[in-house]
Amino acid sequence: MSTTPQSLTAETLIARSNRLGADPRTTNYAGGNTSAKGRANDPVTGTETDLLWVKGSGGDLGTLTESGLAVLRLDRVRSLVDVYPGVDREDEMVAAFDHCLFGKGGAAPSIDTAMHALVDAAHVDHLHPDAGIALATAADGERLTEEIFGGSVVWVPWRRPGFQLGLEIAALHRAHPQAIGCILGGHGITAWGSTSEECEANSMWIIETAERHIAEHGRPDPFGPVLAGHEALPEADRRDRAAALAPTLRGLASTDRPMVGHFTDAEVVLDFLARAEHPRLAGLGTSCPDHFLRTKVKPLLLDLPATATLDEQLARLRELHQRYRADYAAYYQAHATAGSPAMRGADPLVVLVPGVGMFSYGQNKQTARVAGEFYVNAINVMRGAEALSTYTPISDAEKFRIEYWALEEAKLQRLPRPKSHATRIAVVTGAASGIGKATAQRLAADGACVVVADLDLAKAQQVAEEVGAAAQSGKGARASDVAIGVQCDVTDAAQVQAAVDAAVLAFGGLDLVVNNAGLSLSKPLLETTEADWDLQHDVMAKGSFLVAKAAARVLVEQGMGGDIVYIASKNSLFAGPNNIAYSATKADQAHQVRLLAVELGQHGVRVNGVNPDGVVRGSGIFASGWGANRAKTYGIAEDDLGAFYAQRTLLKREVLPEHVANAVAVLTGPDLSHTTGLHVPVDAGVAAAFLR
Repeated sequence: MSTTPQSLTAETLIARSNRLGADPRTTNYAGGNTSAKGRANDPVTGTETDLLWVKGSGGDLGTLTESGLAVLRLDRVRSLVDVYPGVDREDEMVAAFDHCLFGKGGAAPSIDTAMHALVDAAHVDHLHPDAGIALATAADGERLTEEIFGGSVVWVPWRRPGFQLGLEIAALHRAHPQAIGCILGGHGITAWGSTSEECEANSMWIIETAERHIAEHGRPDPFGPVLAGHEALPEADRRDRAAALAPTLRGLASTDRPMVGHFTDAEVVLDFLARAEHPRLAGLGTSCPDHFLRTKVKPLLLDLPATATLDEQLARLRELHQRYRADYAAYYQAHATAGSPAMRGADPLVVLVPGVGMFSYGQNKQTARVAGEFYVNAINVMRGAEALSTYTPISDAEKFRIEYWALEEAKLQRLPRPKSHATRIAVVTGAASGIGKATAQRLAADGACVVVADLDLAKAQQVAEEVGAAAQSGKGARASDVAIGVQCDVTDAAQVQAAVDAAVLAFGGLDLVVNNAGLSLSKPLLETTEADWDLQHDVMAKGSFLVAKAAARVLVEQGMGGDIVYIASKNSLFAGPNNIAYSATKADQAHQVRLLAVELGQHGVRVNGVNPDGVVRGSGIFASGWGANRAKTYGIAEDDLGAFYAQRTLLKREVLPEHVANAVAVLTGPDLSHTTGLHVPVDAGVAAAFLR
């Protein structure tokens, strides 16, 4: 037993875990677990105590920190063998682990804790490498394991993770002292060693040996020949087709509950879908528990070639979706017992479209992305298994026992309550500064995915990075899981469409648009040129129209309702001096709200407006000369403009960008679900701008 100090034991384990978790071929996100045994002083008795440090429930090896470890007294965990009630009641042992914890804090022990504790080795790794699962899911995996490893690695038949599996692996370790690890049928690998370095080396040797054997002895075309018409479309064509399919697909995938989407046209996906064996293999579903918990038991596969028309594909996808839901309900009914949790939803989490790519779905962008990554792992598994043998995943009955496991249900029940804008996808124009930036920040903080659209691409991307970094939650999340930045000149219909397409490709669809892009030229009538008039109307009146039109197509196709918000102005009602072009175009925007509320209401789309007073601080418009012109008009210093505006209001308060953002959040949140055609003043009280 190691006598390494407690802090160094954890530090060494974390470093090993992070290295193993950094490569998706070695283990998938939040999959697998690692452990180390050592000794530490018990502050109660003052004696050295044998401990187990093991990755806790729900953690991720690649981003593991000390808080993600569960620390348990090894003697107490091993004593559970004496009170183990048998495989039919093995789930009770998870609660018993809580009585074995050492000290406070740390993560909750996972279902795999027994495997790590009962194996008499100082260090243990349990991983889900593609090559290892390929052997684990091969029809003759046991024979292949003996052939490839010659007794250094032994076969363990499929058993659901738990205390019994831990007992069996511990017994195998005792019976095969020469073995460095095992292949877990249908599941993954486990390796061990007397030191952390030896354990990691053994894990990697198993993985690399399996990879080499598949490469050297496997069939070169395990997925069969190319199917005519299923080849990948040219990149531009397939991304155009993906953007056209995405709204309908998201609506279908969100039949039971709203979902966020992810799209990939990675070569591994396109090649799989181009090959003759892909319908058979896709129909078999995934095998590793971590895979199908994220991807469902099988994907929805479009059974048309890439050469089919868009209308043909959309019609067929709707038919296949109904069939998928019926098949999933039948799967649930065939395997559910009186004590099973209720069916969680019958929609697919992965949709495969030959020639185009893969759409995956989840409760947020990170979950959707990871589901897609897991299916790529599954494709790699199928390739390896088919290269050497026949891919044979665990049965649907066993998949159901995992998917509707009471322990998995308990995990789901512990998830935090979703934020007000969770699963919502927003495009905010003019979002690199001022009101737009504040709105993007607020929506992301409330759980939305946000596309920061602005004329200045560099600034849009910078703001998106800031917004995403501030709002991302959970280990393994990326800023791009929350926000992306795109260039968009709202006067250009092609750029507007490109921004909307970017939203649906990045996040699966669109729910919310904020028409915020604007500019202003403060001039009296006789100094306002035709070019001034056209510029302001092009950006705000025409631009809002183009954005609303492009967004409405997606909202209608999705069939999930949605919101369009116009950042108008109190000047849409109030006749101030020297701004005829600006105020006239704001009045145009204000009436667009009313017109679109009437037209889009039948589709469940709400259209509302916000009428701010002058927002000086943080405003791109005021910083670009409008502030100086307005200050000159009122005969005050530009630095005093915010205070001047505040003093003319009923509340004597300055309006800031975040105040407007708050109004957008409320208008698009759940509390005003029955409100449309409304203009909300955010002007601290300007009586002349009261709605009448």
